[in-house]
Amino acid sequence: MHRPDRPSHIETSPDRLRRCSLVAAMLLGSVALASAAPRDEQKIPPSSGCRLEAFGSGRVTAVLDGRTFVLADGREVRLYGIEVPPMPGSGQAAAPRSEAAGPVADGGLAAAAALAALVTGNEITLKHLRPASDRYGRLLAEAFVTHEGAEIAVGRAMVAQGYARVAGRPGGAACTADLLATERGARAAQLGLWGDPRYVSRRAENPGEVLAERGRFTLVEGKVVSVRESGGTIYVNFGRRWQQDFTVTISKRNERLFTAAGLEPRKLAGRRVVVRGWIEERGGPWIEAAAPEQIEIVAER
Repeated sequence: MHRPDRPSHIETSPDRLRRCSLVAAMLLGSVALASAAPRDEQKIPPSSGCRLEAFGSGRVTAVLDGRTFVLADGREVRLYGIEVPPMPGSGQAAAPRSEAAGPVADGGLAAAAALAALVTGNEITLKHLRPASDRYGRLLAEAFVTHEGAEIAVGRAMVAQGYARVAGRPGGAACTADLLATERGARAAQLGLWGDPRYVSRRAENPGEVLAERGRFTLVEGKVVSVRESGGTIYVNFGRRWQQDFTVTISKRNERLFTAAGLEPRKLAGRRVVVRGWIEERGGPWIEAAAPEQIEIVAER
C-alpha cells in the first residue's frame, strides 16, 4: 500500500517556495488556536541512555509539516522516530472530523504550529544514531535547540506536548524507551492530539472502528487471542474470525528481532498490547509489524 508522506513529484526550488508560503499561511491561522488551547506542559523525563552523535547544524527558515523543516542552506530535515497527522492537501488520509473533536481542530496544522514554535529562526544541532536519509533525500535526524541554557530534543518535545506519536521504527532501544515513556505521559494527561477522540488508540475488539482508520498511522490496543504461523508469516490474531478481525503480521525473517527485544511472538497470546502502524485491509484490518518497536505490552486493566 502506498503511504505518501510528500508530493509524488520532486519539488524544484519555486515549488518549495510556494509550498513553504502556503504552509506559513496555514500556520498563521492555527497558531492562535494552539495558543488559546490549555497548555498543561508535560515535563520531559530524563534520558535513560539514548546517545546520539552530532553531525551538523543550521538555522531553520521554514517548517513544512509537523516533523519536517528546511535549513538556510536548503537542506531538508525530517525528525526521526515520530509520526504526525498529515497537512491538509498532502494526499494522505486525514482523520475524519467529528462533532466530539477536542481542542485540536486540525492535527496536522497543530503539529506544524508546535514545531514552528520550537525551531523557526533558531540555530539547531542535528544528531543521529547513524547516518540516514529517506528516498527523497531528506536528512533523518533528531534536532536540538538550546533554551535558557538547556538543550531540548525537538522530536521528543513534540511527543511530550502530545502533537506527535512515536513511530513504528524510531531507532535504538534506549531512544525508543525514552520516546515511549514520554508518549505515555502525554497520553495519560490527554495533551495535544491525545485530547482529541480522532487520535486516541482504537479498540482491537472492534474491527470496524479500526478499519475506519485505513490508510492512517494508528495505535490499536487489545488482547491477543492466538498466534499462528503459515509459510513465512506469523499471524498475531485479536479475534477468532481471521478474515474479519484485527490482525498483526510479522515476517518470519524478522522473528529474531522481536525475540531479542523480549517480544517472542508465540508468547504474545493472552497478553494485552498496543500496536502502532499503518492500517491496511486484508479482509479485516491489518498492521504489518516490521520491528519490535511497533508492539508494546501494557498492564491489564
